[in-house]
Amino acid sequence: MTVDRLRARFAAAASAALLFCGPAALAQAPAPSLDAAARQAAVQAAASRLRERYVFPDVGAQAAEKIEKALASGAYDQISDPQTFADRLTADLREVTKDKHLNIRATGPQRPPAGPPGPPPPRSEGGVVRADRLTGGIGYVEVAAFPPPGVFKPAVDRALAGLKDAPALIIDLRRNGGGSPQSVAYLVSHFVDPAKPMLINEFFDRRAGSTEYDKKASMSVPTPISLRGKPVYVLTSARTFSGGEEFAYDMQAFKLGVLVGETTGGGANPGGGGPLTPQFAMFTPDARPVNPVTKTNWEGVGVKPDIAVPAGEALKTALQKLGQAPEDGAVETLSQARLFTPRTTPQPGSESAVRVLAEGLASGAPKYEAMTPDVAQITRDQLASLKPQFAGLGAIQSISFASVGPAGMDRYELKGATGSMVVAIFLDAGGKVAGVGLEPPRPH
Repeated sequence: MTVDRLRARFAAAASAALLFCGPAALAQAPAPSLDAAARQAAVQAAASRLRERYVFPDVGAQAAEKIEKALASGAYDQISDPQTFADRLTADLREVTKDKHLNIRATGPQRPPAGPPGPPPPRSEGGVVRADRLTGGIGYVEVAAFPPPGVFKPAVDRALAGLKDAPALIIDLRRNGGGSPQSVAYLVSHFVDPAKPMLINEFFDRRAGSTEYDKKASMSVPTPISLRGKPVYVLTSARTFSGGEEFAYDMQAFKLGVLVGETTGGGANPGGGGPLTPQFAMFTPDARPVNPVTKTNWEGVGVKPDIAVPAGEALKTALQKLGQAPEDGAVETLSQARLFTPRTTPQPGSESAVRVLAEGLASGAPKYEAMTPDVAQITRDQLASLKPQFAGLGAIQSISFASVGPAGMDRYELKGATGSMVVAIFLDAGGKVAGVGLEPPRPH
């Protein structure tokens, strides 16, 4: 796998541009109990994946050996629930690797999660939640995710356009779960010399089945406006993860901004997900970034802020450092003008794009030329599982716009003769499909 492919799928599901669900989602009945053969197949597939692809070959081999020994000893014999088994495997693997990106999940219908649900993701467009002008004319933008550039650039360009004359900027990453390094590099590029391409990170991508690595530079790129030289404060929390951490790390390492808040989650190694067995999928980190200044990254330690305060006090503290005297730290009360709000109407052409996509997947002959290269490649990789999902819906009877989803994709209700599903889609500036999400199909 090339680094370009890797960079298109850096974060796991939190901000991926393509969220295709597996064929097991067609069924709504409780997931079947696991038997010994299913547990053995999952462990064997996971161990093989770790030995072939995990970013550190020796650690991957150690993690593989741990779950193989646990299986052989009978440690998993009493686990019959798929998600419980996936959680146990994940915990055992992380005990060895200490890698928060590494995980195994059950792909079929799930039991309700234990305990209270976590906070819902903020509504965004291309990962951008809002942009505001605060007291003193200070600019504020919240970025909750870094989806691939085709999704991210149009939104962040619109958000930053209204802040180009601000005397200072605050970039809020407290709810950022990660994303594409290409999009991280794009945002960093606003703060460096536009006339001199700059090395931001090098990515070392392990060659499958070997101990060698492919290396590629992540460089700054041209942007519509330059924000170079402005005072910048970056807000972080313990929830800031993966690509969100990369942006904070880069801004700190290159002395482009001051970090305020909490130490971040500590997940630096990107990778990719894929099925292990019909019942399980695995996300395997297979690369690592290296910053040219620090010669390392934030894996396992997180990004430490320059000014450590509880996350809830980070905005207030940043404003104080910029000479303001805010009464509280809530952007809703501090905003003097809302400059960016995620859209609520569909993108032109998205309805017809859903039809073309659905018909192509159902027939097994998608129109790859109507997709961005990243989406086209992932679609090729997943076509074997996608075709039966769409073919199983029967002939398309109607496609109706439902809403703009939390991540900024247009959500459509697709009804076929024998089933229906919600398809979310995002088009880039050229009208190509740059992001797709599927919610579980529902048989009639």
